[in-house]
Amino acid sequence: MQIQIDITKTLRSGARTFALRARLASASQRIVVYGPSGAGKSMLLKAVAGLMTPDHGRIEVAGRCLYDSVDGVNLSPQRRRLAYLFQDYALFPHLNVRQNIAFGLRRGWRNPLARVDGEVVRYWLQAFELEHVAQQLPHQLSGGQRQRVALARALAPEPAALLLDEPFAALDPALRQRMRAELDTLQRRLGIPMILITHDPDDVSAFGDHVLRMENGSMADIENLELVERNEA
Repeated sequence: MQIQIDITKTLRSGARTFALRARLASASQRIVVYGPSGAGKSMLLKAVAGLMTPDHGRIEVAGRCLYDSVDGVNLSPQRRRLAYLFQDYALFPHLNVRQNIAFGLRRGWRNPLARVDGEVVRYWLQAFELEHVAQQLPHQLSGGQRQRVALARALAPEPAALLLDEPFAALDPALRQRMRAELDTLQRRLGIPMILITHDPDDVSAFGDHVLRMENGSMADIENLELVERNEA
């Protein structure tokens, strides 16, 4: 089993209450959680990453227990060894491409040198065809280049799994299609388990070996893409 999740979390804001009840057990390396905005998808991903603590339950990824409310296990985000790709990529604006990639390889908050080098940095610069923009800052990059840098930074420390929060939402349609193809090739080559959350049926079609529908904080398996397309109609 690659990923097992069984958690609950209740959020309250004034008179409003939102209850996350997420249950998932999958041996797939490509899991897509599909649903509208506000369904609880990002909450789920943050709980897996250790950025939000559930009220109760258990999270296990690649055979490691990351959180267990009964046994008192709650690993820090750093100890979970998971790569998290935010929707806006969350690159450090004052660091160039080299530094952003190298940042995940260092402990602490000290910035890498502007011309930081090393086998891992060189590998990801080449893998994502970023050598010619290695010294540029994020605001000087295209949307596709920013996504490649964010992926390189996330993958450089050799994480146990990849968590993707609406990774193509900020891209134009043509670039979105190209970046889906690139991620598809990369994931198959690395063999890294991934959870992708989205509201786009095209993401489901491209990556959904195991698809779950999330709505109002609850999850249910979807057997095929036709059901997704029917819900969108």
